[in-house]
Amino acid sequence: MAHITAKKYQAKLADDLCRKTHFSKPEVESLLRMFKKYIPGSANQPHTHHNSRMDRTKFRDVLHNSFDMTDDMLMDRIYRAFDTDSDGFVNMEEWVQGLSVFLRGTLDQQTQFCFAVFDLNQDGFISRDEMFQLLKNSLIKQPTEEDPDEGIKDLVEITLKKMDLDHDGRLSYQDYMEAVKNEPLLLEAFGPCLPSSWAKIAFLATFSEEC
Repeated sequence: MAHITAKKYQAKLADDLCRKTHFSKPEVESLLRMFKKYIPGSANQPHTHHNSRMDRTKFRDVLHNSFDMTDDMLMDRIYRAFDTDSDGFVNMEEWVQGLSVFLRGTLDQQTQFCFAVFDLNQDGFISRDEMFQLLKNSLIKQPTEEDPDEGIKDLVEITLKKMDLDHDGRLSYQDYMEAVKNEPLLLEAFGPCLPSSWAKIAFLATFSEEC
């Protein structure tokens, strides 16, 4: 009986997610199957909102293995951006909806996503200190005689001059959105938080073949 209930739940979930995302129903079904494979011992359980949850370690494995991401700080922030109900786990709905933005999101959706990743303390702004942390974290560490922190501080000031449209010394979402609309390359100004084109194609191919 539980199996039938789980099957019905899965079918309804696939229908709902198909309407809410940039995926077709067969693609959603493939992503849900993929999600199940990542949950230890889940094959024998009926899948509901409560017992199908991916933890941070498994999610980071997916980001690393499927999208070649290696930056610990950004992977942690991406995990939090996927975890929209802030319960410390990524459930099936969050998995599909997050991947929809991550892989096929509109510029507006990806702008919101990247801003959420870069807003480290979630206060609605990207501060000078957050820019410094993000840039220091993502720039390649090269041995140099100069103080690398000074170079990063200069970069923060250059970035603020370009993106801080209301000149208050920090980036609001409005500042960031307008700057990205004018120059889309600024979307990942503080580090890579979206998959590269080749990683996106490779990942989509893994489940599109099933459809």
